[in-house]
Amino acid sequence: MTRVIHTGDTHLGYRQYHRPERKRDYLDAFRQVADDAVADDVDAVVHAGDLFHDRRPTLDDIMGALSVLRTLDDAGVPFLAVVGNHEAKREGQWLDLFESLGLATRLGPEPVELGSTAFYGLDFVPRSKREGFELDLEPHGADHAALVTHGLFEPFDFGEWDPRDIFATTDVDFDALLLGDNHHAETAQVDDTWVTYCGSTERTSAAEREERGYNVVEFDGEVDVRRRGLDTREFVFVDPELKEGEGIETVRQRVGEYDLEDAVVVVTIDGEGEPVTPAAVEEFALDRGALVARVTDHRETADETEREVSFADPDDAVRERVRELGLSEAARSLDETVRASKVADSNVDDVVEDRVADLVEDGDPAAFESVDPEEREDESESTEDDGDGEPASPAADDETAAASAAADGGDPADGSEDAGGESNVDAESDAREDGAPAEDGAPAEDGDGQATWGEFQ
Repeated sequence: MTRVIHTGDTHLGYRQYHRPERKRDYLDAFRQVADDAVADDVDAVVHAGDLFHDRRPTLDDIMGALSVLRTLDDAGVPFLAVVGNHEAKREGQWLDLFESLGLATRLGPEPVELGSTAFYGLDFVPRSKREGFELDLEPHGADHAALVTHGLFEPFDFGEWDPRDIFATTDVDFDALLLGDNHHAETAQVDDTWVTYCGSTERTSAAEREERGYNVVEFDGEVDVRRRGLDTREFVFVDPELKEGEGIETVRQRVGEYDLEDAVVVVTIDGEGEPVTPAAVEEFALDRGALVARVTDHRETADETEREVSFADPDDAVRERVRELGLSEAARSLDETVRASKVADSNVDDVVEDRVADLVEDGDPAAFESVDPEEREDESESTEDDGDGEPASPAADDETAAASAAADGGDPADGSEDAGGESNVDAESDAREDGAPAEDGAPAEDGDGQATWGEFQ
């Protein structure tokens, strides 16, 4: 019997909303996972990619990760992991550094056997390299086998790769496919293999409304997956639908019904009421102790002649204008990189050079094709939720398409903050649509089949 914690998309170093408190929240969530692993005496912590939010984490982010990994190592709990799209580098990976220190194992084609289960790993594979892809694995002698990888897979929303295409290239029969990239926890069965996403450990976009957490996976004759939640920063979602004659006072009243102390407040306005100034609502929430307040008014008024920009969403306004230009995915990605506040001015040249090199190396002609602004706007509306440099459909990462943005941790509502973008998800719709480096992508909805098996808490 083998029992592991399946986690991923921890996005260490992500300074969501440009707040240092949010950056600490991501490390705190990862530390909770490690503490739970030690307390439960699991056989291993299996990480499905995107340990870091960026391929160039700061020294502070690296030291934070080392601290958590040492906690696991001191307790004798192995840390098995693969590389995700956010953190992937063309050469050596940060995971290699941790492995050299004896604090982690980078999963690959050779099985790592723990108890009754053999674990294999596959780092994130760009779409441009999937045609003709073959998984060359060494044989194992365990009762069970699991493949850990990072990407957007069918049969889930935004899935762009059929796992059966991978299974067909190897003689190894997998009991489970443990996935990262999609920030929503969901599970399904593909043929005889359980395919499951653990979800992100912290919200990277306002699209991620469900409780954050991880999976506990047990291999004992059969595969059992159970969901466990994490204690993360409170997000307060307020969705007033204004009736005729109702306006800002109604919105304030609805917002005031909640305890906002230290919370991230996300307000989405709809209906037929009077115009509402987002800044006034945001100030109201901040005065009542909110850490961050973001207001989105989805309504369109007949006499609206220009977009009103509050102090909270200037980046979002720029994103909207960039979308109207019809730039190619590559051009949008470079634009986002240049404008990303998380990239120091002194490093912009190097980051852009690396990004261009990645695009050329991928060799995907579609990345350089211009896009009809109207089509992109339709796509945005269909995936938008409320997010942040990682929208309702996550931000476009290095090789993840705009449509897949919704899975990586991005959020439309927050798009204004995270110009640095994540991928996925992780605006989720904005970020990915803008071609922003993947940031927070998060799928728009949870998949089916999750409640039909196991025991999800």
